[in-house]
Amino acid sequence: MNPKVAIIILNWNGWEDTIECLESVFQITYPLYEVIIVDNGSKDDSIQKIKNYAEGKIKIKSRFFHYLPENKPIYVREYSKDELDTSISIKENIKNPVSRKNLILIKNDDNYGFAEGNNIGIKFALNNLNSDYILLLNNDTVVDPYFLNELINVAESDLQIGVLGPTIYEYKNPQEIQSAGVKIHWNKGEVINLTQQESKYLDEPENIDCVMGCALLAKSELFNKIGYLNKDYFAYLEETEWCVRAHKALYRIVYVPKGKIWHKGGATSNKITGFTLFHYTRNKFWFMKKHSSKQQYFSFLTYFFGFRAWMVIGGILYRQKSKEILPSFISFLKGIRDGVLT
Repeated sequence: MNPKVAIIILNWNGWEDTIECLESVFQITYPLYEVIIVDNGSKDDSIQKIKNYAEGKIKIKSRFFHYLPENKPIYVREYSKDELDTSISIKENIKNPVSRKNLILIKNDDNYGFAEGNNIGIKFALNNLNSDYILLLNNDTVVDPYFLNELINVAESDLQIGVLGPTIYEYKNPQEIQSAGVKIHWNKGEVINLTQQESKYLDEPENIDCVMGCALLAKSELFNKIGYLNKDYFAYLEETEWCVRAHKALYRIVYVPKGKIWHKGGATSNKITGFTLFHYTRNKFWFMKKHSSKQQYFSFLTYFFGFRAWMVIGGILYRQKSKEILPSFISFLKGIRDGVLT
């Protein structure tokens, strides 16, 4: 019997990316999954556009698949965050908890960030769908029809495997690998996306430090054992921090080469000047303070202030538009301040 999977997709003012992602998801071959869209307080008519797509009113054009009108309509069940916080009868309202024709739409009243937005979807899945696995999937991805089969086959092969990630390709350059797993360089505080050329076994699954949050499959039991994503991170490195906690709980984190998705990258965060610089910088200090050894943390500080910070400042001056230089620079300094002092 196939294990049940809850696929959680976070949307914030990005309905065009989201419905392309949804169309690819509803064409996968894996037979037992439920799709949850968590809308993080969008202001761009995302909710209505997603419902129009589900009704078959918006036809998707993509280089990665052909639109299938026979998949429509998709039955949308809507819940507000307030309903989820107060209702005790959500489970009874879900007549068919695993159906390829269902789309659960959770409407948040505000932007809770990547971490807490996903946590809201995770809690819903665990409390109402009895899911064996949780898949966190970015809305700016397109998936291969067989990717989930590959991930689940590997996950079911070993009880010690807790977290898995596919090969992530560049959306604009579909043959170029964006990530074949992630490695943490503790002495520098750097989180590096590996390429498949660095893989030891080519098409064989292998252990890694963590996976990218744009496509992270985890056994549901992990959330009960190690907790949810750290909501204080808001965005960036929350999946890395969570994977480290999974490692400490003695679970394996595995890269699955035969699973394939395509990722645009930055579709949400690039809308806000300085957003990435602030959150990534702050969260890096938080992450290192919590999980590195004293020696590793001292090495990280030496590397960061002696080299990395100057590289970032140079990048701001070289790459940013003139009107964005000062806001970006301030965001970077605030990230350092908040990371060091809080």
